[in-house]
Amino acid sequence: MREECQWFPVCPMKDFYEKGKLDEKWIHDYCKNHWQDCIRYQKERAGIDHSDQMLPDGSIDKNLI
Repeated sequence: MREECQWFPVCPMKDFYEKGKLDEKWIHDYCKNHWQDCIRYQKERAGIDHSDQMLPDGSIDKNLI
């Protein structure tokens, strides 16, 4: 199994984290470890559109812009 989500390099979560808008917990818990549990990953895989503001748990953070 990969240690990092295949979409992490282009995921908005990476950008938000690098800009200091997203806590490292999200990256650690989802992008680098349990990416198969990430709702964003699941939607990408199924070809379902989703907001850039959607967090890995499926909640929306309207402060992320």
